[in-house]
Amino acid sequence: MKAEVGDKIIIMSQHLGEHVREGVIIEVHGADGEPPYVVRWYDEEHTAVFFPGADARIEHHEAKQASP
Repeated sequence: MKAEVGDKIIIMSQHLGEHVREGVIIEVHGADGEPPYVVRWYDEEHTAVFFPGADARIEHHEAKQASP
């Protein structure tokens, strides 16, 4: 798994009735975009060092284009 600062991380629920966790990656501590990540979780409004498992996926942010 590889990520950049600003990417969204999504943890899928494992069981019926569990919510999906989402957050934004604010720091990448591994080499070449690999974990661990510091994530600001949307639902819990706190940050934590996170090592994603198989239930995690990354949505890469789109690079902003400079205006001419």
